Formats: sequence, C-alpha cells, structure tokens
Amino acid sequence: MRLLLIALIPMISVYLPVYGQAEDPEEPLLLKTIYFGGGSYYISDDQVVGIKNFFEGIENIENFEITISGHTDNIGGKEYNEWLSLMRSMSVKREILQLEIPEELVHIREFGQDNPLYDNRRWEGKLRNRRVDIILTPIVF
Repeated sequence: MRLLLIALIPMISVYLPVYGQAEDPEEPLLLKTIYFGGGSYYISDDQVVGIKNFFEGIENIENFEITISGHTDNIGGKEYNEWLSLMRSMSVKREILQLEIPEELVHIREFGQDNPLYDNRRWEGKLRNRRVDIILTPIVF
C-alpha cells in the first residue's frame, strides 16, 4: 500500500491524491487523518473545515467507498478504548453526513488501541495514534 499521509505535527495533516490507475483496485487513493486529544472525541473547528475541504476536492464521490477507521493510544482499558474509537469515528461520520454524502457510502471500523501506526511507548506516538483515518477506496463496477 502506498503511504498517502504526511503527518507534519499532531493536529495537522495533509492528504495527497494519487494520480493514474491504482495497481490494486481496492487500494485507497485518498486519506485524511483527524487527530484528537487524549480521551476526547471532540473535533476542532479547524479540522471540521479540513474535512469539508477534503471532500469538496473530490469529484464523483459516489464512486468511492468511505471507510472511517478510529484509533486510540494504549492509555486506558481495552473496552474503554474501543468505545472511544467508536465515538471518534461517529463524530467524523456526523461531519461527513452533514456534507450531504450518502450514508450508504460511509462505513466505520474501530480499532481501539489495537493496530497502532505509531509507537505507543513514546509521547509523540501516543499523540499520533489518537486519530481517525478517512480512507476513500474506488468502487469497482
């Protein structure tokens, strides 16, 4: 899978389109990451604008499946982190649906503290694991 996200610092992310044909039709073409504070599922106003800008730049959204993947750091118990992951994903889904994107295109996967992308033994890793990834995958007809 190609890396499509450049995390500059926690709370800021950049999404990059991949041009041309994907080698694997199920490979995501676009990714947007939303970061959260510890124990929080609040989305800052800046990140709400980022979500809006991300989707405004996508033509023919009906040709994509949208997967919202919620993640947490490893602070707290497994059940709590699964709940927090779901709450973060639901917060992002609400913002996406307010953009009049059809709900049937949007799917949630919550990982909780499982599947960390960054090292939870480091403070910076914990910050970056408190996130929701919005992944767009082309629908193959």
